[in-house]
Amino acid sequence: MSKVEVRNLYKVFGSSPHKALDLIKKGLSKEEILEKTGQGIGVNNASFKVNEGEIFVVMGLSGSGKSTLVRCLNRLIEPTLGEILIDGKNIVGCSKEELMNVRRKKVGMVFQNFALLPHRTVAENVAFGLEIQNVDQENRTKKAYEVLELVGLKGYEESYPSQLSGGMQQRVGLARALATDPDILLMDEAFSALDPLIRKEMQNELLALQERMHKTIIFITHDLDEALKIGDRIAVMKDGNIVQIDTPEDLLKNPADDYVRDFVQDVNRTKVVTAATIMQTPDSIVSSKDGARVAVRKMKEASISSIFVLNKNRQLQGIITIDDATKLVRENKDNLDEVIDKKIHTVSPDCAIEELLPLFINYSYPIVVTDDQNKILGIIVKSSVLAGILGEEGQNV
Repeated sequence: MSKVEVRNLYKVFGSSPHKALDLIKKGLSKEEILEKTGQGIGVNNASFKVNEGEIFVVMGLSGSGKSTLVRCLNRLIEPTLGEILIDGKNIVGCSKEELMNVRRKKVGMVFQNFALLPHRTVAENVAFGLEIQNVDQENRTKKAYEVLELVGLKGYEESYPSQLSGGMQQRVGLARALATDPDILLMDEAFSALDPLIRKEMQNELLALQERMHKTIIFITHDLDEALKIGDRIAVMKDGNIVQIDTPEDLLKNPADDYVRDFVQDVNRTKVVTAATIMQTPDSIVSSKDGARVAVRKMKEASISSIFVLNKNRQLQGIITIDDATKLVRENKDNLDEVIDKKIHTVSPDCAIEELLPLFINYSYPIVVTDDQNKILGIIVKSSVLAGILGEEGQNV
């Protein structure tokens, strides 16, 4: 079961939303509906699922409906129509008491403008949600100190917001959301107000925290690079509609329409495309027990000058060249162990192209993609990297 599921969600701003809904069904655009009825379409028939522990990014230009959507998820904005399921329970139409319980215990929110209380210390700001839950002062202060250390603000507990930089204030906002230990974090343009360097630092901090805490995060942004960096999946919005939902790589490889294609055309692909996308199946491999003659024959049949060697468990041992294997044959030797070159570059499937590029400097062999057991998943040659940068994966370059 998904942690969050949204089904056919609509939000219409105006006094007569039914008029807009009728025109939506007839296929009229957002602009046409506004002109005819004066009703604004915030979200138009949005449906998606968010898995537990996933960072799900919603992105789009200003006015696309992304912030309206995320505020519907905890009913800071009331949906006009549709369902929002959290742990399988629809919170649209639930009682005020049930909604308050969801907001206090299940869903935390981090805002763009920090929303800190200036007359309270950092620790008191972080403990505010616990105070509302009637947690005693000793325990809420202890918890505040713990999460402030978690977000890198140890020593600033008794400072006031005005004494902190923008990045530090956003860390306080994040700590406040984490203090109640919610399963779900809603982050609405959380880093947009920060300077570029601080913003990058906060993105890295969020990813580091996620490795430890495994929260379900719905992150709103208008910045494509940010979305591609932190998102497990990305939903692209336009005029209240969700145009495409995909992984960062698939968004670049298979844009759903011209709007998405234009959106992603200037992306630095080296930061997004991974080894798994550009790797190839090796032309041939040899087992360490096969011997030199088998290795020479396989290399000649495949018209290659080197071949990777695996052990009996299919784990990578190294690489041998046809010259070295041929020399063994001439010397009437068969044991490949004498000539295996174990100094080969291996990477994981999720290694980005930008991390691969330096590995090819002064290196003539393909790079090997391996799993956690050091078993070969594929190989990467220089032409594969070029194809990945140009967006021509799977084509001959």
